[in-house]
Amino acid sequence: MRWLALLALSMFCASARAEVNEVRFAQQFSMGYLQFNVMKHQNLLEKHARRLGLPELKTVFVTFNGPDMMNDALLSGSIDIASGGMPGLLTIWAKTKGSPQEVRGVAAMSQQPLWLNSRNPNVRSIKDLTEKDRIALPAVKVSAQAVLLQMAAAKEWGDAAYDRLDHLTFSLSPPDATSGLLAGSGDFNAAFTVPPYQNIQMRDPAVHTVLTSTEVVGPSSGGMAWTSKRFHDGNPMVYRAILDAMQEASDFIAANPKETAAYFVEDSKGRVDQALMEQLLSDPAFKYIVTPHGTMKWASFMAKVGRIKVAPASWKDLFWSELHDRDGD
Repeated sequence: MRWLALLALSMFCASARAEVNEVRFAQQFSMGYLQFNVMKHQNLLEKHARRLGLPELKTVFVTFNGPDMMNDALLSGSIDIASGGMPGLLTIWAKTKGSPQEVRGVAAMSQQPLWLNSRNPNVRSIKDLTEKDRIALPAVKVSAQAVLLQMAAAKEWGDAAYDRLDHLTFSLSPPDATSGLLAGSGDFNAAFTVPPYQNIQMRDPAVHTVLTSTEVVGPSSGGMAWTSKRFHDGNPMVYRAILDAMQEASDFIAANPKETAAYFVEDSKGRVDQALMEQLLSDPAFKYIVTPHGTMKWASFMAKVGRIKVAPASWKDLFWSELHDRDGD
């Protein structure tokens, strides 16, 4: 029996050695991915990897402005874990479904409201937008903000007109969009961004909110993490450590808003007010949970208007099986 135990141990060690020793995470300019900030500052992935008997893992965190470039990087093998809004995950899932490059979700990360803000006093709803208005958002067509605007347009003018406002939008990072909107001297007068930048914009009395994500889809998961079949299948223990680290980070955010805010402020190089961050993290509208919610609202719309060729039958089709025991929707 001893030789069987030794054999099992050797196979375990061999499996661990075969897995990657570096994990490359990609995130965007948003409070939607705070688990990654916590994981980085507290070395949580390294902690959970050690607990599972894995060799020391190295983690790398890089920032992207939108899901399109991030998905390209994931498919090319330049990163291991991507993150973004629900449309980014749905787009890459539908594109790769059933192929060797298949991509599915790792976990949800956050629920948070998104606001379309404008400094044009004549724009009080999307019906008031004209050719004189320009809207900065993280990425045209594919970002959560872009799809929310399409959902709102479809509701207002019918599904066939879902892209009626697309030509008014252009890509710009939330920090730069905020600077431009507040300056009031750029070539745009509206921004559809993310917390805390949208909240900073509202400090200017000339800026007001035109549309919110809650009005369009209700409370739903915003930030998501996803990865390729290649990474998921080839690194089962590392993958388990990632999920465990994300869960611990989620628990930490709920219990320690002040420390979490400090991590984000440091990582944003002081461009964000920590007091504002702490205020937002105490708002019940902000939740950091790994269980997905509201998935099918996004999927059904994107399939209906042809943004994706196939819709998942349920939220579980969109995520790897390790998450299927949760009560998502």
